[in-house]
Amino acid sequence: MGYRLSKIYTRTGDNGETGLADGRRVTKDHPRVEAMGEVDSLNSQLGLLLADLAEHATTHPGLSEVIDTLSPCQHRLFDLGGELAMPEYKALDQAEIERLEAAIDSWNEELGPLQNFILPGGSRLVAQAHLCRSLARSAERRCQHLNAVEPLNGSGLAYLNRLSDLLFVAARLIGLRTHIKEVLWQAAPKPTA
Repeated sequence: MGYRLSKIYTRTGDNGETGLADGRRVTKDHPRVEAMGEVDSLNSQLGLLLADLAEHATTHPGLSEVIDTLSPCQHRLFDLGGELAMPEYKALDQAEIERLEAAIDSWNEELGPLQNFILPGGSRLVAQAHLCRSLARSAERRCQHLNAVEPLNGSGLAYLNRLSDLLFVAARLIGLRTHIKEVLWQAAPKPTA
């Protein structure tokens, strides 16, 4: 890409508007900007998860595969941000969704069926993976809202949906490979009348 930021502040957004790559000016709470922000938040939290995984990979070698699978997702989320900023730009395709599905299927075979509802927790790594999963769902909701206002083309919505599934399975796999028991949901006792 030829365009690079040479100046970080422009002062053009001081009145609550921002510019899109196609030249339009929109409010900073426009559904497109909200969607871009949620994708950015997800990408930042995914970066934290990957950093934490790298710190534990020396003592838990099984985490290297998780890192290798999730690392490209940061780049694809950046691509999705580009698609949101430039509506005519398309970067994601079905092949990336199929890559996520293959990882989900492979990891699920190792995990076996889910017998109970589980809660985010057990370790920082597992909880961080669940935080990323919940942010993927939030980004998907923001993109769905944008899609209702300005229809989206491409694979972004499906990608976010599949990524949240992958992150759920990754959280379980991280727990398994680091020998952390899943935190099982316990229903509240039945109210007494």
